[in-house]
Amino acid sequence: MGVRRFGRVNWLGTATLARREIARFLAVWQQTLLAPLMTAALFLTVFALAFGGADRAAVMGVPYLNFIGPGILMMTVIQNAFANTSSSIVIAKVQGNIVDTLMPPLSASEILLGYLAGALARSLMVAMVIGLVMGVALGQGIAHPLWALCFVALGAILLGGLGILAAIWANKFDQMAAITNFIVTPLSFLSGTFYSADVLPPFFHTLTHWNPVFYLIDGARYGILGVSDADPVRGLFVCSGVTFAVLALAWSWLKSGFRMKP
Repeated sequence: MGVRRFGRVNWLGTATLARREIARFLAVWQQTLLAPLMTAALFLTVFALAFGGADRAAVMGVPYLNFIGPGILMMTVIQNAFANTSSSIVIAKVQGNIVDTLMPPLSASEILLGYLAGALARSLMVAMVIGLVMGVALGQGIAHPLWALCFVALGAILLGGLGILAAIWANKFDQMAAITNFIVTPLSFLSGTFYSADVLPPFFHTLTHWNPVFYLIDGARYGILGVSDADPVRGLFVCSGVTFAVLALAWSWLKSGFRMKP
């Protein structure tokens, strides 16, 4: 997977891998940047039409459309972070050119960092575009910019790491699609994106608080609106712990070459 350099980091190789990942999604910006914006706009439009008086309806003291805005933003961010790393690795495995990533003198840590840099860059661009449009359309500012940025970045890294794990495990596109449809999408939608967790029955309320994506969306909501279901500090610790565990496992799999070597 790489060569030992006694503590030295191959920054040139890591930066090259990161640039490749960024160039890969920028080459199809209509799919990676414009499409998420259209999806977010459709969500807002559908809910505005469905509820009719959404401007008068309030959740946690804010208009409903403003309430779901941060959730839609974060949901889109994490889905794109997951898609960026997972698609890159799976396509390389299926086409047989994964060796182009494994053969250069890159350690497991450097490969992990390069892939995550691409996911983070794509997520931040998506968040910026959607945030600007929502700010204009809903007249919504940002209550706590640093909190919002922290949770967006943490969500991108967490789901980017999960995308790496999923892509390492999957050897075919249908296996990857199964993970996306049955794990990532349910975690995203059942995480308080469109509702407050406080309105759920006790069992589902407890279950929601075991979902790390809930804390990502709730943290983004706190950063943008200044309101949240859970303590944002606790959410930060939960998401950081889960992210550390995911990245540690991804590093271990990359280091051992698990399901990566042709």
